[in-house]
Amino acid sequence: MNSYSEIKREISAGKSTCHSLVASYLKRIEENKHLNAFLEVFGDEALLRAQEVDDKIRKGKSGRLAGMVIALKDNICYKGHRVSASSKILEGFVSLYHSTVVERLLAEDAIIIGRCNCDEFAMGSSNEKSAYGRVLNPHDNNRVPGGSSGGSAVAVAAGLCTAALGSDTGGSIRQPASFCGVVGLKPSYGRISRYGLLAYSSSFDQIGPLTNTIEDAALLLEIMAGKDEYDSTLLQKESPNYTEEYKKADTGKLRIAYISDCIEHEGLDPEIKAQLEKTIASLQVQGHIVEPVSFPFIDYAVPTYYVLTTAEASSNLSRYSGVNYGYRAEEAKDPDAVYKKSRSQGFGKEVKRRIMLGTFVLSTGYYDAYYARGQKVRRIFVEKTNEILKNYDLILLPSTPGTAFPFGQNDLDPVKMYLEDIFTVQANITGLPAISLPLGMHSNGLPFGVQLMARKYDEMTLLAFSEKLMNNKA
Repeated sequence: MNSYSEIKREISAGKSTCHSLVASYLKRIEENKHLNAFLEVFGDEALLRAQEVDDKIRKGKSGRLAGMVIALKDNICYKGHRVSASSKILEGFVSLYHSTVVERLLAEDAIIIGRCNCDEFAMGSSNEKSAYGRVLNPHDNNRVPGGSSGGSAVAVAAGLCTAALGSDTGGSIRQPASFCGVVGLKPSYGRISRYGLLAYSSSFDQIGPLTNTIEDAALLLEIMAGKDEYDSTLLQKESPNYTEEYKKADTGKLRIAYISDCIEHEGLDPEIKAQLEKTIASLQVQGHIVEPVSFPFIDYAVPTYYVLTTAEASSNLSRYSGVNYGYRAEEAKDPDAVYKKSRSQGFGKEVKRRIMLGTFVLSTGYYDAYYARGQKVRRIFVEKTNEILKNYDLILLPSTPGTAFPFGQNDLDPVKMYLEDIFTVQANITGLPAISLPLGMHSNGLPFGVQLMARKYDEMTLLAFSEKLMNNKA
């Protein structure tokens, strides 16, 4: 059973129960533990909760997610459970409160089965940067699953849960979704509360779902979205009823732009380019207006993203000092040593690289040259992208330059690794909603995604049109 609607039908018909469903997932997790998708499985707890949800179903008092088994990326707080962002610096730390998204999921009787491995502090595009080992791609165990939400994507792709939550700072939901062949939705910035998400870059981070279907993504978005007193960056309006309205939405004949600079980019795999051209031709035959637009700033996207996000990270991660909680170096004998040794030993190489880069771009004499200029370029990205969306309903572009790459391929070249995000960071820089759809299969046997981006807060059009594309694939 790949979708929640299938699960609900089975439960309603008496052919399955939440308890048996969780038991089957636990069995699959054990059989696939070599994938290293989970850092911790809440087996007994999930079974007990499943039994409670079954009782609610029998009494007709169950919530809208009764029977949905969800995995959490290891940077989302779940009260009474460990959360580490896959970093040694938070070794043994137990969350004191629920993140807003977890609170809302539990209120609708979702069953949380475990926490998923990820790149340390969500900094990575391959899930090779976890302090607890790399995650394997279920389609080819010699290749990366993508990152940073690699464990979450693998958990869904390998059938270890119904859906999973990830976080997306520069493509960390959509890129692993593309590599693993699942749906990955990054909502608009300000659509879902970030309260209880361990921050990497606060003006970029966004929580979103990884699922097998658009329907499941819409349901999770609807339940998680909406104003929250704990996050002042949220849109202070009630969210739409996505699950009912997106299926009724008459998208009609849309105006769709595709960024020619992406389609013609020298780093784009020829087969992915061919799939995009096939999709464009198919949409044109259906009567949609699909036209090329120029966005000559694409090559500035990754530098802008890394200047701004590392600056924010250097501030956000300063709270991890070894003093109040988390890892503390045993041999440290004075306050200075506690800070230096705990951070040196607790943070991984990639995290330290980004903290140092962020500290550099914020430092006296370099602030205007890098950080201030990065903010100006961000404004240009916002204005130019919105200019396109004044004339078009959606933007079509690749999710990734290629399919999942072999482990170690980009280890010696951080810049090459950073360029894996070249087609996804635009949505984060601008705060727009974007989705990766599993529409392609490469001759190497690996899946890849096609990406859509919409106007800010217009997830409705994004979901409705994505459903049509997925149905055409089927």
